[in-house]
Amino acid sequence: MPRARKGNAPRKGGRRRGGGARSSAQADSGSSEDDAASEARSTTSECPSLVSTAAEDGLGGDAVDEQGQQEDLKEKLKEYVDCLTDKSAKTRQGALDSLRPALASHLLPDFLLERCLTLADALEKCLKKGKGEEQALAAAVLGLLCIQLGPGPKGEELFRSLQPLLVSVLSDSTASPTARLHCASALGLGCYVAAADIQDLLACLACLEAVFSRHCAAGGSAPAVIPASLHGLLGAALQAWALLLTICPSTHLRHILDRQLPRLPQLLSSESVNLRIAAGETIALLFELARDLEEDFIYEDMEALCSALRTLATDSNKYRAKADRRRQRSIFRAVLHFIEGGECEEEKIRFGFEVLYVDSWARRRIYAAFKEVLGSGLHHHLQNNEFLRDVFGLGPVLVLDASALKACRISRFEKHLYNAAAFKAQTKARSRTRDKRADIL
Repeated sequence: MPRARKGNAPRKGGRRRGGGARSSAQADSGSSEDDAASEARSTTSECPSLVSTAAEDGLGGDAVDEQGQQEDLKEKLKEYVDCLTDKSAKTRQGALDSLRPALASHLLPDFLLERCLTLADALEKCLKKGKGEEQALAAAVLGLLCIQLGPGPKGEELFRSLQPLLVSVLSDSTASPTARLHCASALGLGCYVAAADIQDLLACLACLEAVFSRHCAAGGSAPAVIPASLHGLLGAALQAWALLLTICPSTHLRHILDRQLPRLPQLLSSESVNLRIAAGETIALLFELARDLEEDFIYEDMEALCSALRTLATDSNKYRAKADRRRQRSIFRAVLHFIEGGECEEEKIRFGFEVLYVDSWARRRIYAAFKEVLGSGLHHHLQNNEFLRDVFGLGPVLVLDASALKACRISRFEKHLYNAAAFKAQTKARSRTRDKRADIL
């Protein structure tokens, strides 16, 4: 095994209680890649069953009969799986596009186990013979399948059979940047979840590292010149690489740190805000891992690095979008605070009746990787997916009966009164601070 899954268990400083990070948005900064990804998501199918359910597939709606809803869902999924082998590329893309939200918002391991070979064959053909959009969707579905199946034999077999194709597309400079981007993410996530051999882990790390390393000169400090069309790809590869570093054995980690820590600061000068942020968060993660290995770790070029981080943390250039400036400043303040003081800001994520604490850069990176893939379905998986609960140290799945759920709920009227009182108190507090006659200290 390339990791003891309990590698995310609590340790000194609380870093390995799970995984996580900000929702990294997969670093799609290139406008051409955003357009292509948007097209891939909006692809419709010629398969009648998919067209009829595109707007009303009921995968997240309120259902009176839960069992009936499950049966309807499975019937639709069977149609989607059947359409994956259709001769029409448009139909296959529609099926893949319909599978994504279904797998993200529902937990269906038993259903998928029965069709694992069929899905593996279909995804193999999509990755091998399909073009950009189809390859991107197939890679995204593969990542979701790995999360559904978990680290068991079937998940391992699925990932190992498709890993060479992911590497092939990712390494092909003539392939669609969007397809390469999704293959990078699927390679990192699939390896994190399902790879059972240390050699698979090291091979995936090397492949992802090769994607962004070529744009960072060894020992150089000159700004990296990166084509805009590759910004998203490099960000995705960097984030997938960082995800795998969280489970990399210390014997291999030392060489990686020595090789990449002096290079990555070059990406801080990238024109893409998402790539700059991905580089900054990865640098913080590398410092965290290095300090775990060596308590008195010292970085030789600390002054120059902190200067670059401080500039990004206070950036007010008007030619950047306001939202980008705000997000960049917030993240780089946290990065700078950690590198200078060694403290990571804690974030609280509430889901259902539970709370997940994100209190380290490793935890932030792992949380962000799953959030990017699962989207709004993340909370459902955190509540019910045993693998994710193990990763984040949440313990066994909570089983609450109807009476317990009813006791925890408040009536609509009570909720209205509470919200009204909170709004009134907030209005009073704001009015005092906005009053021109208030003392300003």
